[in-house]
Amino acid sequence: MNPVSNQAYLEAARFISSRSKVSPKIALVLGSGLNPLADRLERVDSFQFTDIPHFPPTTVEGHVGRMVLGELEGVPVLVMQGRYHYYEGYSMQQVTFPVRVMKLLGVEVLVLTNAAGALNPDFRPGDLMLISDHINIPGMAGHNPLRGPNDESFGPRFPDMSHAYDPELRKLALEEAERQGLPVHQGVYVSVAGPSFETPAEVRFLRIIGGDAVGMSTAPETIVAVHSGMKVLGISGISNAAPDSSAKETTHEEVLEAGKVIAPRMLSLLGGALPKIARILGLEAG
Repeated sequence: MNPVSNQAYLEAARFISSRSKVSPKIALVLGSGLNPLADRLERVDSFQFTDIPHFPPTTVEGHVGRMVLGELEGVPVLVMQGRYHYYEGYSMQQVTFPVRVMKLLGVEVLVLTNAAGALNPDFRPGDLMLISDHINIPGMAGHNPLRGPNDESFGPRFPDMSHAYDPELRKLALEEAERQGLPVHQGVYVSVAGPSFETPAEVRFLRIIGGDAVGMSTAPETIVAVHSGMKVLGISGISNAAPDSSAKETTHEEVLEAGKVIAPRMLSLLGGALPKIARILGLEAG
């Protein structure tokens, strides 16, 4: 393992701040099929990931690999159109590299979205789930993004994760969803390594241990964000029912297709919730 150097984070942050006047306090990471959320931004500066020092390319369909800075509903934000995954062959430090760069740019709230498979039988494709907690299977097996020397400039050696997904942010998002009549649940997200989808036996196991939805991202980013003192709001777009022995085959195309339903709901929720979050936390523009 080769830990990412502090200098690498600084070089990436300096590149971005030298080319954009936007000072984001809120950042959003968009999961599979959710790229249209960035289209609503105003006063936009954008960069391909590969233009930014030390950002590797994305390799997954549906992740365009672009960082966009601008304003959404009057709130200065940074949007990641795509993310990195452990299954692409990147280290956990590379997967979470953008999160520490966001911290250096002044981001205080990180909104993580993803496409997830339902474990809870009450969930339907197109529903949204506010993440109340996670089970990080790779992390429990030793693949934790904080493994290795601790950088005290970001956070403590042993960060507390008892409220990894900020209850206040989740409450605001839930209230906004109810106001709009959006189908939203709360539940536990299970993070797995991928890239293969889960077998029926694995689905049964993940249900038994308390999972409501399963995906291949988010938990590592959350851990690094919490370590850095950022507040996290996690939202899963339920893209497919979890397989059982009689279910049809799960495909990535199905995930992307479900994103066409999830994206407008996610946009509506975030469009209503972000100004409230910014106002309550004092993160408005100017």
